Amino acid sequence: MGFRGGFRRIIIRKKWWLTSLKIVGVVFLSAVIALALAILYYSTQVPSIQEISNQQISQTTKIYDRTGKVLLYQTGNGVRRTLVPFNEIPQSMKEATVAIEDQNFYNEPAFDVKAIIRAAWADLIHGRIVEGGSTLTQQLARTAFLTLHKTLSRKIKELILAIKLNKYYSKDQILGMYLNEAPYGPNISGVQEASLDYFGVPVSQINLAQSAILASLPQAPSYYSPWGSHVDALIARQRLVLQDMYKTGKITQSQLNSALNYKVTFLPQSDSGTGIKAPYFVEAVMQYLIQKYGENLVDNGGLKVITTLNWNLQQDAEQAVTAGVARDKALYGSTNGALVAQDPQTGQILALVGGANYFDTQNDGNYDVATEGLRQPGSTLKPFVYLTAFNMGYTPNTVLFDAPTEFSTNPSCPAVPDFAAKNPACFHPVDFEGTFAGPVTIRDALAQSINVPAVKMLYLVGETNAITTIENFGITTLGNPSQYGLSLVLGGGAVHLIDLTEAYSVLAADGVKHQQTMILSVQDANGNMLESYHDQATQVADPQAVREINNILSDGAAREPLFRASYHETVFPGYDVALKTGTSNDYRDAWSMGYTPSLVVGVWAGNNNNAPMHAQGSSILAAVPMWSQFMTAALPQVPNETFPQPNPVTPANPTLGGNYFGPHGNPHTILYFINKANPTGPAPTNPSNDPQFHNWEIGVQNWWAQHHPGWTPTPPTTTTALSPITF
Repeated sequence: MGFRGGFRRIIIRKKWWLTSLKIVGVVFLSAVIALALAILYYSTQVPSIQEISNQQISQTTKIYDRTGKVLLYQTGNGVRRTLVPFNEIPQSMKEATVAIEDQNFYNEPAFDVKAIIRAAWADLIHGRIVEGGSTLTQQLARTAFLTLHKTLSRKIKELILAIKLNKYYSKDQILGMYLNEAPYGPNISGVQEASLDYFGVPVSQINLAQSAILASLPQAPSYYSPWGSHVDALIARQRLVLQDMYKTGKITQSQLNSALNYKVTFLPQSDSGTGIKAPYFVEAVMQYLIQKYGENLVDNGGLKVITTLNWNLQQDAEQAVTAGVARDKALYGSTNGALVAQDPQTGQILALVGGANYFDTQNDGNYDVATEGLRQPGSTLKPFVYLTAFNMGYTPNTVLFDAPTEFSTNPSCPAVPDFAAKNPACFHPVDFEGTFAGPVTIRDALAQSINVPAVKMLYLVGETNAITTIENFGITTLGNPSQYGLSLVLGGGAVHLIDLTEAYSVLAADGVKHQQTMILSVQDANGNMLESYHDQATQVADPQAVREINNILSDGAAREPLFRASYHETVFPGYDVALKTGTSNDYRDAWSMGYTPSLVVGVWAGNNNNAPMHAQGSSILAAVPMWSQFMTAALPQVPNETFPQPNPVTPANPTLGGNYFGPHGNPHTILYFINKANPTGPAPTNPSNDPQFHNWEIGVQNWWAQHHPGWTPTPPTTTTALSPITF
């Protein structure tokens, strides 16, 4: 039994080992076959090298102020990314990343066998995937082209893709792609975006200590976030990065000590570019960009947009609107305001505030009154009516009577206005205080915004001619002149604040219209210039007529009777400032339009829902203080220039020069002396043929008699048939 039994045991043991080896062999071979099949299968599910090369990486479009230094907004509801060339990334950033993530990066293939075995053993012990063992190449494959979910299939895809990347790209190219793709914070991808967000400078300008900070983040971007609660852990990891760089010979002891002693500071999250500055302005810019370039390119194309916005003036504008709306709300029941500032010499928008609070969406705060709101302009259209008159031969000295006047020729309307009656067919405007000044020059009528002379002037020049002038100056929302009648000059129609500002900029620019713009340049992600600012200037008005308007509106003494207690808010010692205000019917809209040759500023006050302000909530009280606050801050920041003066004019017709007395010494309406179809020509043969003459003449005679007791016409005036007059 001894020999045979021992031999039998040896035979049995040998058979067991052979059987075990066969089983192991079969299992191993099956595993190899399964792995090969898996690799073959998953190889079809990863991008090809051509697809990788042609991949369009989503990049954030950035919108800047005019200096290119203040980031106003960047697109992207998800990840924000800005690609940067490899040669613009500091060597310290590259070496810090390699030191902490994959020290053998430049010497290994796409994967690290030892790391994979170590990770597999850890995963086996824990019964789940707990360790990755990934090289930088594998991390790039995962981050840029795969999901972050820890699954076996993803690991196989990651390995396959890493091998492809390593075969077709150099190590520098792979590292460059990684640095542009790696996550550095919530919604922050790539070192350029991270550097701008955390330090406020391009990555090309960061130092060794800052490089080590950024290299510390990809392992756990949310946990190590400089804006989170684990900053101490971030600094500890930064020190580990620096120590690894020293141990691998990438930095000296002196560099290590200097970086360890450097106190890294971070931008507050509110200043990091994750929010929006000048939101109304940015929204208008975005609408323009999307309309021109398409939504996909704007959202993902990495455009660099330099706008015309002056950030200092924008902040002054926002402060003025905020303070003004708070004041008006308490005094006049208005809850909103808007402001547009423009350089009249270039057409560039310098500041734009479309409402009191963009983020108050419950009260339509994000509705941009400046660019979208159509509002009645009040008296702000009067300068363009008078400018039309100057082009036709009238002068600032021409006299128009401010007297009770019925302008309607409807038979139901008495020639002597009945101010107590509420007949909608009648039209007999009054002024703010309900008084009438009698004979006034155009200079005083415009400077003091007197209504009756303005309506008479609109009739004299014709609504069609007036609207043509207004449209030439940039306002295109008025439409058919017949729908307004003579009320146009008092606020009929509707305009956008931004367009009204453009119109006043033509006055400021001596009759030259510079195409309004918010864009200085747009570059694509590769630095190619898609568009750049070019001044588009057109002379749309006679400089002489424009200068006469500017001379009137900048005359402080002429406007003082209108503003009285508020006069100090309209003058700025040492500056030549023109101003025109306007208030629409029922105090729904209050306007203040003021300008110098270097700056034009339009302000609107009112309510988004078009509800009227409280009584007396006029432009002088509701809009001028807002405008004045901004002008006080803005004028020292722009060139101080004066308006060119108009040439002196002596008209051949004395009526155009201010005479309103007939051959017998009696005062008459201007229609007695002027043929409105040809103001510089001969007087009308029979003035009463004009349908407005009768009512205007009665108004003049009644006012004169009321203010000159005992006066009687010599000979008595008739309002039915008058003898022709010669000069």
